[in-house]
Amino acid sequence: MKLSTVSSALLGAAASAYAATSSTLPAISVVGNKFFNEDGSQFFIKGIAYQLSQADPLLDGDQCARDVALMKTLGANTIRVYHVDPTKDHTSCMDAFASAGIYTLIDLDTFDTYILDPTMAGPSWTGLQYARYADVMDAFADYTNVLGFFVGNEVISLLNQSLAAPYIKAAAHDMKAYRDSKKYRKFPIGYSAADIAELRPMLQDYLTCGGDDADIVDFFSLNSYEWCDPNTYVGSGYQNLEKQAADFPVPIFFSETGCNVPGPRLFADQASILGPDMDGDWSGAIIYEWIQEANDYGLITYGDGSASDDGPRSGTPTPMTPDFANLKSQWATLNPTGVSKSDYDSKTISTRSCPASTAGGWEVDGNVAIPTLGPAGLSSAANAPSGTFAMPTNQGNAATTTASKATGTGGTSPSGTASGTAAGSSESAKSSATSLKSLSVFNREFTAAGAALVGVMMVFTLWL
Repeated sequence: MKLSTVSSALLGAAASAYAATSSTLPAISVVGNKFFNEDGSQFFIKGIAYQLSQADPLLDGDQCARDVALMKTLGANTIRVYHVDPTKDHTSCMDAFASAGIYTLIDLDTFDTYILDPTMAGPSWTGLQYARYADVMDAFADYTNVLGFFVGNEVISLLNQSLAAPYIKAAAHDMKAYRDSKKYRKFPIGYSAADIAELRPMLQDYLTCGGDDADIVDFFSLNSYEWCDPNTYVGSGYQNLEKQAADFPVPIFFSETGCNVPGPRLFADQASILGPDMDGDWSGAIIYEWIQEANDYGLITYGDGSASDDGPRSGTPTPMTPDFANLKSQWATLNPTGVSKSDYDSKTISTRSCPASTAGGWEVDGNVAIPTLGPAGLSSAANAPSGTFAMPTNQGNAATTTASKATGTGGTSPSGTASGTAAGSSESAKSSATSLKSLSVFNREFTAAGAALVGVMMVFTLWL
């Protein structure tokens, strides 16, 4: 067998062996553009980005229990985890979070399965990526406190990368088909976008357009650092975000927020997100991030609180002053009730049209056919065929074509991507290979060579 087949088979077997059920917390469901609790009340996210270790923060049950105890006092009900190891047992951590009423949002990609990164000349969606995504889903599917999965985080991080959008949509389509083929519960599968003002409205519409629920994301989320305290709902640009999200067809929320310039963080944006300004359309926010690192976004520290990547990454968490207290005081007063499931009419949500291309900006014209891997919903991820889409030149196992338009019927993110509110455009269609950003992993900047080395090491490990 080929190396990729052997690796996928081993990963799948390990994931199945460790899959377990966390049954202490009722599952969240999606109807229309809302999340709902089991009792029919609407669920709003009060979340924290949680990545203590580069590979997987959900392995040390004792550490999770220490963090959970403090998170509970903060008022958090959700964490976001960017990378996990599907071959490991996550039961102790998942149960610890469930016991405190905390749900998890988990990214399906791993260090060698990004849809687009600096080692690639263009985006890709292949059978190997499909298999690795499926392994992660298998490892967590039976935990009832899994709120949902991301198929990508800031895949499109520059203005000239919009041609990657069909790949994002393909990944969501195929992972939803895989979920259904395995008869898992209908946990939502969505996307976390960089806040690029010139692309954001078109991207969120494209990922939810076309009229076929099988092809669209189940939620759309945004990494936005537009609101830097002191600011206001209007001055921050949030009013524009709300206008663009009105009656959105699927749940929409902030998957990262919490600007730290000039500091300290007051988290005044939470009153708009979880209050009358936005809670009719938005489903909450995830604050970046739990642990203090060099980027100075931490809510807690395990050391002396210095802004460093070299401090302790485990131990007794100590709140960072005044950020932790400021967020706690905001969340304590914000308890939106929303609408009950029995009173909610999902027919009031909008149907988004597939956006036309714009000169020098959004380059996907209309309802472009998504890449295909062949038969969807395969029973075994290890048997998934590879497939590609006619797009820019792509290294590895994807087809080679031109980088022309695809046609058919603010602040700076700590993960390294641009955000903002200005609009702008230029004419030429550009290859996404020309200006890919450095891949930010674990808040360190990896060069293309470094990222490639990580991938080689991971493959070698799997082969052994």
